[in-house]
Amino acid sequence: QVQLVESGGGLVQAGGSLRLSCVVSGRTFSNYGMGWFRQAPGKEREFVAAVWRNGGTIYADSVKGRFTISRDNAKNTVYLQMNSLKPEDTAVYYCAATSKLLVNSATIEYWGQGTQVTVSS
Repeated sequence: QVQLVESGGGLVQAGGSLRLSCVVSGRTFSNYGMGWFRQAPGKEREFVAAVWRNGGTIYADSVKGRFTISRDNAKNTVYLQMNSLKPEDTAVYYCAATSKLLVNSATIEYWGQGTQVTVSS
């Protein structure tokens, strides 16, 4: 089985930073594209960022320039460095994995449980 475990969420003031981590087990990590999604209260889950199997990245416009996704294959871990956080970034952040080349809501095969990020004004 494939398991994803997120960590690093918490409470931070606007303008601050957090780094989320997601440890993946059960399959060859390097064969998975990884993504981060988030869901704010009362809103639909949305795409945040993805890192492809070849290391390429893509970001939602709302976080571009502020968030950085990266992966450490030796640690089977994907990270989301979040800087210049805004109250509108408040959400549960979910780690996701796919064996497909593309990382999007249609290709995701595995989801983590989520970690809460709260940004205060």
